[in-house]
Amino acid sequence: MTLAAEVVDLQKDYLLGTVLVKALRGVTIQFPRGDFVAIMGSSGSGKSTLLNLLGALDRPTRGKYIVGGKDVSTMSDDDLSTIRNEKIGFIFQSYNLIPQYTVLENIEVPLHYRTGYPKIGAKEHKRIHDLATMVGLGDRMDHRPFQLSGGQQQRVAIARALVNNPEIILADEPTGNLDSKTEEEIMGMLLNLNREGRTIIMVTHEPGVAKLAKRQIYMKDGVIAGEGVFPG
Repeated sequence: MTLAAEVVDLQKDYLLGTVLVKALRGVTIQFPRGDFVAIMGSSGSGKSTLLNLLGALDRPTRGKYIVGGKDVSTMSDDDLSTIRNEKIGFIFQSYNLIPQYTVLENIEVPLHYRTGYPKIGAKEHKRIHDLATMVGLGDRMDHRPFQLSGGQQQRVAIARALVNNPEIILADEPTGNLDSKTEEEIMGMLLNLNREGRTIIMVTHEPGVAKLAKRQIYMKDGVIAGEGVFPG
């Protein structure tokens, strides 16, 4: 079994004033390449903290986070930036698009943060156009976010997450702001990406969405409380 990522005894503490908050209390889990995992749990369970650590957006207090055989938790800030840009694609509930940029320009953004800042040439521009077409926005390429529906904005976010061809896609409540029909369309896209071999790790509070993943993990009080079962 080839692993896309792995965390070992991952712990994260926060100091809020004089109060020590243990957001993660020792999480160990493997993500095989091509996995599709839904992470669930109530507010404060640690699921968002875990996703931030998996995205190399924060550092653990203790424990290891391994991607491609390398321990991310010990990397320098520059190396973390490289991991985020080359290995991981992000999809957020709030889309996080740049308002003044067009669809194509928003998809292009991650390319500007590649190591060495290489020039964006014809090959990259073709990929950007191809991704916009793939997510069903071939006729909206010059539109800006305010001219798009929520579902269309999320499609832009998916294309942006794919532009650097990442191994892992992290999705934080990717259907949280969408109606049921659009939710179904977005989940269909994620399932197709998974069938193509992408590893997807998704946080969601919706059991119906979670059940579409290959496996479901339930978090409680900073630990994994169950897998494949949704405690009542």
